[in-house]
Amino acid sequence: MLESLQASYPILGTEFINNPILTWLIAIIVFLSALGALKLLRTVVVARLKKLLAKTKTRIDDIIINSIDAIYWPFYVVASLYLAVQFVNLPGIVERGAFYVFLAAVVYYAVKFFAAFIDFGAQTLIEKKEGGEENAGIIKLLGTLVKIILWAGAIVLFMSNLGINVTSLIAGLGIGGIAIALAVQNILGDLFNSLAIYFDKPFQIGDFVIVGEQMGTIKKVGIKTTRIQALQGEEIVVSNSDLMGARIQNFGVMQKRRIVFTVGVTYQTPAEKLRQVPDMIKGIISQQEQAEVDRAHFKSFGDSALVYEVVYYVLTGDYNRYMDTQQAINLGIVNKFESEGISIAYPTQTVYVSKHE
Repeated sequence: MLESLQASYPILGTEFINNPILTWLIAIIVFLSALGALKLLRTVVVARLKKLLAKTKTRIDDIIINSIDAIYWPFYVVASLYLAVQFVNLPGIVERGAFYVFLAAVVYYAVKFFAAFIDFGAQTLIEKKEGGEENAGIIKLLGTLVKIILWAGAIVLFMSNLGINVTSLIAGLGIGGIAIALAVQNILGDLFNSLAIYFDKPFQIGDFVIVGEQMGTIKKVGIKTTRIQALQGEEIVVSNSDLMGARIQNFGVMQKRRIVFTVGVTYQTPAEKLRQVPDMIKGIISQQEQAEVDRAHFKSFGDSALVYEVVYYVLTGDYNRYMDTQQAINLGIVNKFESEGISIAYPTQTVYVSKHE
């Protein structure tokens, strides 16, 4: 058919830049057809799918269709032009240039496509209860690091297709990266320790902790520092590196608290009353909703008191509830001893004077 067209219209066989005019016409038709088809795909098919998928509950299909919808006309022109170039005979440098432009466009939109899923995953973690808004900075940092790695891999892939020796380039970047890392090692240490806190979860927002000589409630875990609300009211700012290098006592994960205390009665207390004291104390503890008795014993003979040791558990890690329970138990012991005529001992000293005639 092409031969008959050239025979009917000899001008179509005239060469222009090493290709018959007919070949150029075919390439132009291919270019316009491909461009029209891609434009139709975006304005009709993608638009209808977007409306249809907006009704579904899942968000992944919305990300896919939005990523496709975000591909604008420059890519359509580049893709159509690359397809049209396949129908004409051009110098090698022009063909390679068209391929590299097309490859760059494909890599760019492919990375943006996967970056959209990374952002979706990060936002999902933030919205989850275990992620929480308080960890948003760390989650976004992690997402940014993943996207940087993704872009770096895409650039290396593109440069490799350009014929550049990426091995020596990567080695050079590695040496430069080591130098930069040494220069900002403290900052990088805090960044990586913030990620360690997020993944290892040695504590969570709201936990009461003791770090060295400091104690308080965790208020915020940032990218570089963690903020602790001290009992006195001030805010303690600790670098994440120092925090992860210290020994942390976390009372936030405490399910119950073991309490040991002693109480002393005077030496003048009758033996029968002494035998009743453990059961008295156990009964007082048992009346507390948050308390569980372990034991109560006559422990020792003190300098100025007969000492009882009492052990019980508070069935919560909350410090205020523990103090409320201990206060109620102490008041209960005072009232019970008073009603039974048992005197609570206090430090005394008896002096015996011998009179010689």
